[in-house]
Amino acid sequence: STLVLFTDGYADQFGGPKGKKFKYSNLQKLLLEISPLPLAQQKHELDQRFEEWKGKLEQVDDVCLIGVRF
Repeated sequence: STLVLFTDGYADQFGGPKGKKFKYSNLQKLLLEISPLPLAQQKHELDQRFEEWKGKLEQVDDVCLIGVRF
């Protein structure tokens, strides 16, 4: 099992093709999709997806995700 704590920064980031927020529903889907991966790989995927979503837009808030596998 993995516990993930996070701030609102990831979900509130503007980006994508229409410049909209990422949203919590997309974050939940992403976390479930990458959950079988080792935590280090999950971090890489989260970083990569965030940068792809943000594109050339500025980061609007702090982003903090903490994952604990037990």
